[in-house]
Amino acid sequence: MQKKVVTALYLFIISLTLQGCAAAIVGGAAATAGIVHDRRTAGVIVEDQSIELKGYDLMAKYPRFKEQSSIHVTSYNMVVLLTGQAGDETLRDKAEQLVSGIERVRRVVNEVEIGSTSSFGENGRDAALTSEVKLKLAGIDIPDFDPLRVKVVTERGVVFLLGLITKAEGDAVTKVARHISGVRRVVRVFEYI
Repeated sequence: MQKKVVTALYLFIISLTLQGCAAAIVGGAAATAGIVHDRRTAGVIVEDQSIELKGYDLMAKYPRFKEQSSIHVTSYNMVVLLTGQAGDETLRDKAEQLVSGIERVRRVVNEVEIGSTSSFGENGRDAALTSEVKLKLAGIDIPDFDPLRVKVVTERGVVFLLGLITKAEGDAVTKVARHISGVRRVVRVFEYI
């Protein structure tokens, strides 16, 4: 029981830091806690952050991305998930092409939708859904399951799940996410160990 309370507290702190509501020192402590629980090596975690930054940097060189899209780059174990919206298929494909060319990227999952960018209200609802999914993962009762090993990204009510987890953990996480009000669809981008 105590482990679940501590895990729930970690998830709560992390969800606050993602929304910019906690002090920087708390964010640093939460990030350190995340590394301890992560199945990726510290080097891979740094590489994932580098891939994300390089992806954003590459897209920033093309003015159309800023003007006609809102594309998010998430890297987990060097598998890149692209989410958000693009004004047309050409932008969507260009984002995938640019990110695919980044050194060490193993695979790109392109879930960018064609259409207008998300509104401020939609972004707020997505942040709330992400937080709710993360908090509810603490209730999963599987031996050695750690909800901090699951990365959750939400875009217009679609929940994307990333992580290095077992098949049983993946099934349990998916079931939890699917039963949260407001979740339109769940997309698994897991790698099973």
